[in-house]
Amino acid sequence: MKQNKKWFKKVRGSYLPNNIKGVLTYIPYLGYMIGVLIYVINNKDNFWEIIFFVVPNWLAACIVMTWVASHKS
Repeated sequence: MKQNKKWFKKVRGSYLPNNIKGVLTYIPYLGYMIGVLIYVINNKDNFWEIIFFVVPNWLAACIVMTWVASHKS
């Protein structure tokens, strides 16, 4: 009998990794978010340029992470 283990569990409207596959799924998106932040800190001087560049990129990464988690749980 094959068990169908879920990668994520839903907690208060959010998804938490339930096993190593769930944790490994989040790593590329977290790396992307950190990379965007490092790029902006090194290449932008204006506070508003940083906000208008980082927020949409982080929002897109969070939406994709949530979508993936909802389909794997």
